[in-house]
Amino acid sequence: MLTQNLPGQERKMPESRKKLRWFVTLSTMPLLCVVTAFGLVPQSDLGLISTRVAIEEIILPKVGPKTIDIASFWRNERVQRGDTVVELLRRLNVEDTVASAYLRSAREAESFRKLAVGKEVQAETNAAGGLVAMRYLGDNGAQIVIERQGDSFRNKALPAYLEKRLFVRTGEIKSNLYAATDAAGMPEAAANQLTEIFSGDIDFHHDLRKGDKFTVVYEMTYSDGALVHTGRIQAAEFINQGQTYRAVYFQSDAQRGDYYTPEGNSVRKAFLRSPIEFSRVSSGFSNSRFHPVLQQWRAHRGVDFAAPIGTKVKATSDGVVSSFGRQGGYGNFITIKHQGHFATVYGHLSRFAKGLHRGQRVIQGDVIGYVGMTGLASGPHLHYEFKVDGQQRDPLRVALPNATPIDAANKVAFQSMADSFVTRLKLLRNTNLAKLD
Repeated sequence: MLTQNLPGQERKMPESRKKLRWFVTLSTMPLLCVVTAFGLVPQSDLGLISTRVAIEEIILPKVGPKTIDIASFWRNERVQRGDTVVELLRRLNVEDTVASAYLRSAREAESFRKLAVGKEVQAETNAAGGLVAMRYLGDNGAQIVIERQGDSFRNKALPAYLEKRLFVRTGEIKSNLYAATDAAGMPEAAANQLTEIFSGDIDFHHDLRKGDKFTVVYEMTYSDGALVHTGRIQAAEFINQGQTYRAVYFQSDAQRGDYYTPEGNSVRKAFLRSPIEFSRVSSGFSNSRFHPVLQQWRAHRGVDFAAPIGTKVKATSDGVVSSFGRQGGYGNFITIKHQGHFATVYGHLSRFAKGLHRGQRVIQGDVIGYVGMTGLASGPHLHYEFKVDGQQRDPLRVALPNATPIDAANKVAFQSMADSFVTRLKLLRNTNLAKLD
């Protein structure tokens, strides 16, 4: 049974419980004081800054449409085949009758009218299409500037700032040399140099084989970013039927330079194999050939190179013009005497080089005449003869004498440059041909 306290009876508390209550009361009093103190501390005493927010209306200026003031326009165009002055000006957005008349008739603007296909022209025009200025490169690389002065124009030439850049091309013969150089991106002038450099060792008419390879390092000259002309080949390698030929250009002084093997021997033979840069042999050296005009069998003591009328004919070696004119079946001909007991003959020419005369000294590669079909010729070609002691020899097969090697004074300078170029050629050939494969 639960016990109950009766009314009127006082409940007695044990002494130990009283002590416990006093202990709890005394221990909680400090905490109550701390809480009360915290609640009474002013905000300023806590280091807090009172912030006031002000709102003010700002009036913005009115924005109108932006006006762009363009004083002039520049435009570039290239001369195209069949272009007239009027057509080129139209593409340049030039609508100026005064400028058109000046460019079509003024003597000072003759260089503009003679610009070759592919040349770049820059024109500055005002908003109405009037010509302000025009710029283009002349034949010598100088920049021609035509500027408006009132109702007329002023023409001036600024000196050319020429920049030379080196280019590298590698190719492989698949059909013929020029197809390979075209595929490699080589300009025709560089391809012609390549044949001249190695013409003493390689007969490019007969010796080329599919799979032959070449690597060429050549210069290109620019003026204000525009191509002026193809420069000289600096180094070249040609692998013909497994045989490697190399050539490095070395200039001993400001006037003289030539191509040498890496060992210092002259690449240039005393005679070129062909007086024409590149053409087809239409008739070779023979003791018995059926003559296409005379319609009979007879000896052909020279080589015929088929080429279009007007093709340049070059002296195959240094020498002196001993005779020229017109003679029987040769038509227009030139005879040149060379060192020792050699002579060369060039027949069927259409005309001679300007100023050609007897006793004139010529250098290998000089243009002496132009291909034709004068005399007994069934078509345009050059008849070329090579004589030793007055006797005709096959110019494509005869052993040709070598030119002078590098001199002792320049041997050290040459060898350093040659070694550098040969290292580059090997690296370039291996790198580029790996891409071709």
